[in-house]
Amino acid sequence: MIAREGLTPLLAAILAAVMVMHFMGPLPSLAFWALVLLVLILFRDPERDIPSRPLAVVSPADGKVISISAGHDPYLQRQSIRVTVQMHPYSVFTTRSPIEGKVLEPPNYPDDVSKPHGVWLQTDEGDDIVMVMTRGRLKTEPRCYIRFGERIGQGKRCGFVHMGGRVEIYLPENIRVVVAVGDEVHSGTDPLATLVHA
Repeated sequence: MIAREGLTPLLAAILAAVMVMHFMGPLPSLAFWALVLLVLILFRDPERDIPSRPLAVVSPADGKVISISAGHDPYLQRQSIRVTVQMHPYSVFTTRSPIEGKVLEPPNYPDDVSKPHGVWLQTDEGDDIVMVMTRGRLKTEPRCYIRFGERIGQGKRCGFVHMGGRVEIYLPENIRVVVAVGDEVHSGTDPLATLVHA
């Protein structure tokens, strides 16, 4: 599959390749067909096998875990565990929901205006997780496909971050983290942590 953000550039590249091939021949059109292939690679959005673990918090993005730290969650004003996943420039850019639950608007936002808005996800058991997407190398705003008040399934597509973005996950303080710094993770399939219930 291809991400919806890639449909327009893909159609434009195909149209250009067909026009050049029609008017100038196959050889001059090779560069445009190479562009079509590049767009397909950059905006690929493959299906993922979601693990059947209801207490797992799966990675929302493809990339590398670059930090795991305990600290303050500025969105829900609580102590939390923050896991940061750095996306590669060649990663799949679609993000996926780390849990199944309801989409809520965080009651607080950081004082730092450069800090992006987060999405608050709450499970039916009352577990609160905040997902924050930051800009990639193109400095374009991340796209969010979900709206406040909606429900979303674990591993379902929920957003898009252009090349080399970063995703931060604020988790409950008592969660059990199952990844380490330096681990490579895939969105929707690889668990970051396990929710702990008494």
